[in-house]
Amino acid sequence: MTVNFAMNAFQLLALIVILSVLALCLLALVFFVVDKVQTGDAIRRNYPVIGRFRHLFTTLGEFFRQYFFAMDREEMPFNRAQRDWVKEAAHGHGNMVAFGSTRSLTVPGTPIFVPASFPPLSDEYTQTEPMQIGPYAAIPYTAKSIFNISGMSYGALSRPAVEALSRGAAKAGIWLNTGEGGLSPHHLTGGCDIVFQIGTAKYGVRDHLGGMDDERLREIGDNPHVRMFELKLAQGAKPGKGGILPGTKVTPEIAAIRGIPVGEPSISPNRHVEVADYAELLDMIDRIRRVTGKPVGFKTVIGSSDDWGQFFELILARGIESAPDFITVDGGDGGTGAAPMPLMDLVGMPLREALPRMVDMRDRHGLKERIRIIASGKLINPGDVAWAICAGADFVTSARGFMFSLGCIQALKCNKNTCPTGITTHDRRLQAGLVVEDKYLKVARYAAQIVAEVETIAHSVGVTEPRLMRRRHVRMVQPDGSSIPMNKIRPSINLEANPTPPKG
Repeated sequence: MTVNFAMNAFQLLALIVILSVLALCLLALVFFVVDKVQTGDAIRRNYPVIGRFRHLFTTLGEFFRQYFFAMDREEMPFNRAQRDWVKEAAHGHGNMVAFGSTRSLTVPGTPIFVPASFPPLSDEYTQTEPMQIGPYAAIPYTAKSIFNISGMSYGALSRPAVEALSRGAAKAGIWLNTGEGGLSPHHLTGGCDIVFQIGTAKYGVRDHLGGMDDERLREIGDNPHVRMFELKLAQGAKPGKGGILPGTKVTPEIAAIRGIPVGEPSISPNRHVEVADYAELLDMIDRIRRVTGKPVGFKTVIGSSDDWGQFFELILARGIESAPDFITVDGGDGGTGAAPMPLMDLVGMPLREALPRMVDMRDRHGLKERIRIIASGKLINPGDVAWAICAGADFVTSARGFMFSLGCIQALKCNKNTCPTGITTHDRRLQAGLVVEDKYLKVARYAAQIVAEVETIAHSVGVTEPRLMRRRHVRMVQPDGSSIPMNKIRPSINLEANPTPPKG
């Protein structure tokens, strides 16, 4: 009986194997016929069945390269070393390393900070002072931190991601920019300071024709958590390009937040229709400031400093009270927003060139104390932030750095609703992986660690706090591998005066 049972089991297993092979053969035959008949893919038509593996391997290649083949400093747009620093900081772990740097210090553009012969002692350090923005606004804003969260819209980000950023920002004492998608209840969850961004579609403050509605603007301005308004002229991902929000994404919640009809496509123009020149830009800034009583600035990407000289001349002609309270300079090398590749790759100056130019134009016109400069664009590690402060930025904002602190793995699926970490998807199953109670602490720890290590760099170069750093404190690597002080490459207008030297 035992032998018969064993034989029956063996025969059943053999039958299953035979049927499986036949099914695979039949499936391969179907694929063979389909591939030979179709006309859209030459590889599959010439190499039926096996040609399908090319697409599979191409799709999986980016993941295999990330985990198995790419070196720590090789990946784009952010390499593993950069992402790992954010991860360790967000977890509250130390970022100590041993046995030397893995970074090549001969790559052109690499910043090398200049250590002081006699740096200040620990009891001579001072905290980075809060800085006022908008002295001519009815309600100026005193910002506590040099490092803050850049614009990311609710809709582009998921509900738990926005809530974690809001709560993390409140804990860290930093501001959170809403992005151009309007002010959602999720931005207000943590009670943090909010910068309300006004995009070209005027989401959240628009009338039924798409223009700016002063009543809705005043209502947003009356919210005590909204501390400033940022008029978005351009962003690094797509300077000069608007967008279309498909009707399928305009849920009742999104429609209510943005002020648009449910289920209908919404078009963002490529610029503000009310702003065709610098005079109209100043007019709109003045209008928003008068209606809300809050500081107002704008975000842009520059391609040349020539035109912007006219803007600063116009400010002086009208009076410094007409100036924007801040200017956010974004790099032209992409960002969190999805965009056509030519715009992301080829339009707009990189921040490394644009930021010093904008700072110099402001300072040349004597507006250093009137207009604050905010640097934005691929600044996610302490060295990036310290470089921007040396270049003349008053504040630094980051979007992707905070996405990494939330757990982003750079899957490059932000625009496909399939984000595996739940950050940029509205799939409830994927969102479940992002636990707000855990992530908001990581957001706060990341911000705190950035500030702490920028302060460490500042102390190393011989000043007591970051905003005392100057261009002479950082050298830039040249194509031949040598380095030149930044103030020799781009001499600043009024930032090179020696601060009070430390004792000793």
